Amino acid sequence: MIIKNSSDLFSKGNVQGRRVVLDIAENALRQVNSHNLIRQFVKLEDELRIGTMAYDLEKVNAIYVVGGGKQVTYVAAALEEILEDRIRDGVVVEKRGSGCRTKRIRVIEGGHPVPDSGSVKGAEEIVKIARKVTAKDLVIVGVTGGCTSLTMLPPKSLTLQDVAEVSELLLSSGASIEHMNAVRKHLSQLGGGKLSLLMQRAEIVSLIAMDEVAGLPWGPTVPDTTRFSDAINVLRKFDLWGKIPKSVKQYLERADALEETPKCTDFERKNVRVHNLIFAENTMLCKAAETRARELELNSITLSTVMEGEAKDVGLVLASIAKEIEKNSRPFKPPCIIIVGGETTVTVIGEHGEGGRNQELVLSAASRIAGSENIVIASMGTDGTDGPTDIAGAIVDGFTVERAKGFAVDLFESLSRHDSSSAFKTLKDAIYTNNTGTNLMDLTIVYIGHQMK
Repeated sequence: MIIKNSSDLFSKGNVQGRRVVLDIAENALRQVNSHNLIRQFVKLEDELRIGTMAYDLEKVNAIYVVGGGKQVTYVAAALEEILEDRIRDGVVVEKRGSGCRTKRIRVIEGGHPVPDSGSVKGAEEIVKIARKVTAKDLVIVGVTGGCTSLTMLPPKSLTLQDVAEVSELLLSSGASIEHMNAVRKHLSQLGGGKLSLLMQRAEIVSLIAMDEVAGLPWGPTVPDTTRFSDAINVLRKFDLWGKIPKSVKQYLERADALEETPKCTDFERKNVRVHNLIFAENTMLCKAAETRARELELNSITLSTVMEGEAKDVGLVLASIAKEIEKNSRPFKPPCIIIVGGETTVTVIGEHGEGGRNQELVLSAASRIAGSENIVIASMGTDGTDGPTDIAGAIVDGFTVERAKGFAVDLFESLSRHDSSSAFKTLKDAIYTNNTGTNLMDLTIVYIGHQMK
């Protein structure tokens, strides 16, 4: 089982609805396991086929594998099974305490969502491989969500602490992942396509699991579309310019004297041979959830695969839609499932507790569906972690508010203090997972059933 506390989660409240929601989530996660997707995407027969690309390995001197991101070890393990001893060397950077074991490709653990010394060490090992590749080599790069933090190598004029402080400020500002990366790419020696330039002698194939709602390839091998001025504008937009370390401010202000992140024209001018291929995305996850719901003979629809916004606001909207369906059977007839993918944000001001965007989303929804005998809402990070916690997400139903009173838990206070984890740990409604093997943003499932008997 991926969800390791399922039996506890559906032992209370709307048991039938909880069973349905957790069944759908479990099946969806199993379908988009990165190991399985890579085995489908990469084939070795008479030649090596990677997506639409084909390589005669007789003409390839050596194969190297590098990469970073949460659950990236599942990509590495699949490539090991396919290529075996054809891999000359490799290293991937995984979130500390996560992932699976590999046999040939080295694994270095780093910090996420805030980079740490492991992130720097992993990036340095990737650079060592990048500097030794030749024109006859093939480099396969695995990129999953969290890669920017996990392969962080600050420029020489900045310290790890400088970059970590900026990351922490961005995380609590309500900035989207695209906004955060516009800044972080310009504080990294590998981000924003710079890794491709380091390996430009070799042929590069990047296998990317999409975790940005923009739906475009991203990562250290993709030419950047942002500039130093965009990074500064993001920091100003979220009122962080006056809060970041002085060293970072001075660095960004020297943009005219610094080398920009590479653009498409730089790749063309330098004849960079890179192929950025998407092997997994949130739409696959939502489709798998929808398929499972229909197998359970439920009306189902994917409302969005690119949901953004403040988590507590999205929670209220989804709860309101669920109540409309429950009351008036529109726009869908119950029993039904609404599926949402994407990634919300949380803006933190002042003192706060512990939580994550998925937990905050359902905590906000709980008060709106209070008293309903038919509605269940669950939301979780598909990599098994929600924010800085070891909790994947949480589940609520119409009985949650009343149950909270019995535990003397003030859900409104928990929401206002961004302390969702404490509330859900007390209620035993926090979702915990084993390694999911994937990282495709978030999955939210809303169930509206028939009147309970």
